[in-house]
Amino acid sequence: MSDLSGELIDGRYQLLRQVANGGMASIYEAIDTRLDRKVAVKIMHPHLAQDESFVSRFIKEAKAAAALSHPNIVAVQDQGWNQSGVPAVFLVMELIEGHTLREYLNERGRFEIKDAINYLTPILSALAAAHSLGIVHRDIKPENILISKEGRVKIADFGLARGEIIGSTMTAESSVILGSVSYLSPEQVQRGVADSRSDVYAVGIVAYEMLTGEKPFSAESPIQIAYMHVNDEIPRLRSKRKDAPQALDDLIASSTAKNPDERPRTAGDFLEKLHQIQIDLDPRKNQMDLGLDLPVEPIREKARKKVKEEVAPVEITAPVVETTKEIRRKEEKKQRASKRVRRNRKVALILAIVLGVGGWWTLVGPGSRVVVPSVVGGSFDEAVSVISPLGLNAVVVENRFDEEIPKGKIIESIPSGGGKIDAGGSVKLIVSKGPERYAVPITKGLTPEAAQLAIEKSPLVVGTITEIFSSDIPKGFVISTSPASGTLVKRDTTVNVLVSKGIEQVALASYLGKSGEQALNELTEAGFVVEAGYAFNETVPELAVISQNPPGGATANKGGRVSILISKGPRYTYIPKTVITMEANAAKEMLESLGLKVKVVPIGKNKKKVVKRVSPAVNTKVKRGSLVTITVG
Repeated sequence: MSDLSGELIDGRYQLLRQVANGGMASIYEAIDTRLDRKVAVKIMHPHLAQDESFVSRFIKEAKAAAALSHPNIVAVQDQGWNQSGVPAVFLVMELIEGHTLREYLNERGRFEIKDAINYLTPILSALAAAHSLGIVHRDIKPENILISKEGRVKIADFGLARGEIIGSTMTAESSVILGSVSYLSPEQVQRGVADSRSDVYAVGIVAYEMLTGEKPFSAESPIQIAYMHVNDEIPRLRSKRKDAPQALDDLIASSTAKNPDERPRTAGDFLEKLHQIQIDLDPRKNQMDLGLDLPVEPIREKARKKVKEEVAPVEITAPVVETTKEIRRKEEKKQRASKRVRRNRKVALILAIVLGVGGWWTLVGPGSRVVVPSVVGGSFDEAVSVISPLGLNAVVVENRFDEEIPKGKIIESIPSGGGKIDAGGSVKLIVSKGPERYAVPITKGLTPEAAQLAIEKSPLVVGTITEIFSSDIPKGFVISTSPASGTLVKRDTTVNVLVSKGIEQVALASYLGKSGEQALNELTEAGFVVEAGYAFNETVPELAVISQNPPGGATANKGGRVSILISKGPRYTYIPKTVITMEANAAKEMLESLGLKVKVVPIGKNKKKVVKRVSPAVNTKVKRGSLVTITVG
């Protein structure tokens, strides 16, 4: 991003100098010309300002910090979109003149225990206020902890904050961890989720670094460090510093536990335990503590050498009698002075003329040009509402397909945002028609040639034409396309066509004389619908096939109907002579198996009944289904 120093943002904030530059935004020291005070202005990089998700995250940063009112949190004062000059999404914060905790760590190495607690107290106090509102910072690190020249500790950059007030700005689905890896909790690394206990973990790591002068883990790559946070235990404080109280060692260990449930629930809980340790170290601390300006020693700047004040010598004057020569010299000096005055007046006149001409050129002459505001991403009505008050016209000159910009939104303006145009001129707009998509035409039932013509009427490409059997679509006509008809596809998408070969023909085997059950199974498996009938037959064995239609050797439509006639055996049978003297029930079962109906007539008083007589008599030829009477006794 180019340096914007010297620009006037939103007609109010005069950028003085760039003080920091990050991956998302640059920060400038600026003057609030309305209130005549210094402020810090954070400006999003232009390429990110076109991304709605980044702009949303930037605005949520303002909402996150604005929702908090605490003396140890950097106050957000304003937020907006610069439309009167260089296009810029900006955030205005109070200017903290001082240093970051990182600079203190780089200068001192490790802190004395009491000094470290003095720094941690306002940090935890600020986070406790955020946690009480359900806001989680998610990016606590020494670079985001500022110490003013007066010794006040301030937490900055709620750009990753999340809570009920501001919504979420980071998700596990994004697979992107935005915080600094050395201070990320295991749950942030593994699942991309964070709550107040994640802030407690980060503060625990910061405290460890302040007390030992080093981070708990170091490696060649950030991924390795993140892996160590997930899998390794943080070294105990007393292993690095023997003079640390055991209670402080335990507190740092619990706050940096891999399991979030083992940590203090909020920064407030952490602060209570730290305050008790502070009282144990110095009982005089057992009093109300507002957590404001603590005895934090700022980084010392080099002292300037004092300049000794010199006493001006006192002149003693005496009356002097002027000579003629001296009077002449004075007159010559006056003449020279008069010439210089006249020359200066001429220069002033020329400058006045130049300024007047320049003012006329700029304000009413050919040089009076208007800066075009950025309208990319907005609708036509929104563009008009921004452009019209500047005395400019908005004209749509082209509607263009665009894969990224939604339909009805502006893709480009001519001149572009930040460019200049004559007063009363027209800003040409190119408006998105949305993604370029075409519907695959309906081709079912058409010939392949007609389907090809229908597809090529749109900027689509006919792909492969494949033939398959179909019982629904006649031979030679289109069954379907891939993608399917009605699907919206991009330009030059290949459309494959499926054409019917008609109904598949299958050769029939002959099942005459074969088992009816075999015929039923095999014909059904071959894809036919089988209709079976039954009839008496004197020559074909019972349950064998008497006839089939279509006959064996012919071809038939797969899925078509095949009829078979199955034998019920001969129509006539003989009454066997063995039935005489048989037990009554056995005789009845045997006769019924021959297809006869049986009537039993009991006589006598014997408990065991046997057949005495049969009517018709044994060896008589009878029709199946006839009635046979047996007398048993």
